[in-house]
Amino acid sequence: MPAFAQALLPGPQGDEVGKNHERILRIPSADPAVLMEATEFRPDGNGPFPLVVINHGSPAGAGERLIMRRQRYASSSAWFVSHGFAVVVPLRRGYGATGGPWKEDYGSCNGPDYFNTGLAAADDIEAAIAYMRQQPYVDGKRVIVLGQSAGGWGAMALSSRNPEGVLAFINFAGGRGGYQGGRPNSNCTPTRLFDAAEKYGKTARTPALWIYTENDGFFAPALSRNIHKAFVGAGGVAEYRLLPPFAEEGHNLFGATDGGVIWQPLVVSFLGGIRDLEFK
Repeated sequence: MPAFAQALLPGPQGDEVGKNHERILRIPSADPAVLMEATEFRPDGNGPFPLVVINHGSPAGAGERLIMRRQRYASSSAWFVSHGFAVVVPLRRGYGATGGPWKEDYGSCNGPDYFNTGLAAADDIEAAIAYMRQQPYVDGKRVIVLGQSAGGWGAMALSSRNPEGVLAFINFAGGRGGYQGGRPNSNCTPTRLFDAAEKYGKTARTPALWIYTENDGFFAPALSRNIHKAFVGAGGVAEYRLLPPFAEEGHNLFGATDGGVIWQPLVVSFLGGIRDLEFK
């Protein structure tokens, strides 16, 4: 763990930059000894604003994970800010400047523990929500949790806890164990994904939107459909949307600057139906 990370206190780590009031925060993680580096964006004014918590994926290699940069999702974050939301993008434990132990390792490819690795990500997401709900400019009763890839899987896991204040979940291409050996559609024991999704679904009751693409090299349509089938079959609440191929790799839809025109109408429709959110 970088020594400098532990010398800092929670809160802003510098001045705001740009029209969306971007700034770096340090946020408590699920481990009191580790502060997560995070990016925050806000609209003009004092709020309180509803909050979107955006959660990143996981690089394939340990080296990439250790040097992972602070995540921003700048174009997607700006879109949510334009709709009146504050946005925070935490960098979970074991990634980049956050440091600390990496708790999201699912183990061997033959016997992966996708269930607990999802909950480990959920622990840090939940810690970020708890911190942000205490901020005076955040409406702690109107929170959306969004995740991409491993972050989407963490959001799915967190939905099983129905956390206070969270009105909706959005999962972009969520899963674990994909693209083994750098090969598309090569997954570690996919049945373990179905088993974990079923366990999450047994208690998940908060509305969710799941978005996947036909050319996702990590989680092909048949695989993502079966994850969804297991989740809702156990009682989980999730709308599944499979989109046409996007660019060369559909897995990257959410983070692409030209992807918003495709997914934003789906999110507008979904969030517009969430009671108490008042999404416009």
